[in-house]
Amino acid sequence: MQSPRVLATYALHRVLYQGESLSDVLLDEPIQQLSGQDKALLMDMCYGALRQHERLSALLQLLLVKPLKKKDKDIEALLRLGMYQMLYQRVPDHAAINETVKVTKKLGKKWAKALINAVLRNLQRDKAQLLNQVNQQTSVQRGLPDWLFKRIKHAWGNDWRDIIAASQAKAPMSLRVNQRKISRADYLKQLHQQGIAYQALDDLDKTLESAITLSQAVNVEKLPHFYDGFVSVQDRAAQYAATLLTVDQPNLRVLDACAAPGGKTTHLAERYTIDHLTALDNNPQRLQRVNDNLQRLTLLSPPIELLAADASDIDTWWDGKPYDRILLDAPCSATGVIRRHPDIKVLRKASDIEQLVTLQQKILNALWQVLAPNGQLLYVTCSILPEENEHQVQAFLKQQKNAKPYPITLADKEKVGVKLSYGWQILPSVSLPKAQHTPFNLDGFYYALLQKTA
Repeated sequence: MQSPRVLATYALHRVLYQGESLSDVLLDEPIQQLSGQDKALLMDMCYGALRQHERLSALLQLLLVKPLKKKDKDIEALLRLGMYQMLYQRVPDHAAINETVKVTKKLGKKWAKALINAVLRNLQRDKAQLLNQVNQQTSVQRGLPDWLFKRIKHAWGNDWRDIIAASQAKAPMSLRVNQRKISRADYLKQLHQQGIAYQALDDLDKTLESAITLSQAVNVEKLPHFYDGFVSVQDRAAQYAATLLTVDQPNLRVLDACAAPGGKTTHLAERYTIDHLTALDNNPQRLQRVNDNLQRLTLLSPPIELLAADASDIDTWWDGKPYDRILLDAPCSATGVIRRHPDIKVLRKASDIEQLVTLQQKILNALWQVLAPNGQLLYVTCSILPEENEHQVQAFLKQQKNAKPYPITLADKEKVGVKLSYGWQILPSVSLPKAQHTPFNLDGFYYALLQKTA
């Protein structure tokens, strides 16, 4: 079994210099085989180094005499991890330096031992001065690429500071209780018995009756009866989807498009008795995760249809029978969940937005063809950019004459989001008392409910 620091170096290198998603990299078998403690260390180092990407980049510019060659970017990734440990983990500097230096041997690059030792000891010696210097830089203060900062500030003039603060914070761990197996009240008792603290957010619980937010994240192995399907990990903002797309009549056909990894599919199956529920995703490997979650939660009857296909190419998967309800969790920039996926700051480019808008439009138009008259489609993104959200829906309604907005009626809607002319926007937040919107530590999500008139 490999060292978590070695695997963390490989993982960070693949994200920063090969453009892979951290979520995908973490699924690699060597990482999955780590002990719970070692996996937690690896994840904290990788997520933390990405969350502090701008600050660590600025420090490297000061500490490296010259940039490392492309073939040695793994050493740069290792330096980032070492600096992160020294600055943000409760690891003594000397221990962080020694453990980081040891990794060079495992990487087959003993020559880098002196380099790493020198860079990290210079950071140790001049830490306060160096941090003061880099903290003056605009890019470090913003913690976001310039193009994204400008878009957020333009879109959310009153809230951009809170959004940036939330994007740099650690995301909370929220749960969704499977009330087919246990009530929320009884599960809270089990958490209490296990010594797992949770936050009282009763203002939100008027709508999200299955939601719990933990005071501190824990490994799922420590959650009572997690593997027995009593609970799932899902942010509160995402849990509104199954609440808004009501399946309140028998014999309705329901489609969850772009369904993987299955959080919303399983929530629909927990909340409603659905005679025909289809989970569609274009990635067979990710679709397997939907099946795994259904098995764990024992959501097996009535059986849920799993289809691996492109949602926009209906000729390849649609059986010709209209759906009464469609949940479209559209591919998006994921700018509302940067705190949960900090690699977005590195991987997402300004040019991606136009491509995503085009793809969203293509899928939305295709799925509208398979929606039954008087049926409802819930359009969802985890973006906070208007181009993907309100502007997208506005353009769709203008184009589709048989589409109309359906009102979103939630008791706590005004408390946790921004009512727009078209749809409802939840902004990422960190429970700041000065925040104008969403003072409940939620991810950023957009919802628009549309009805087909004929």
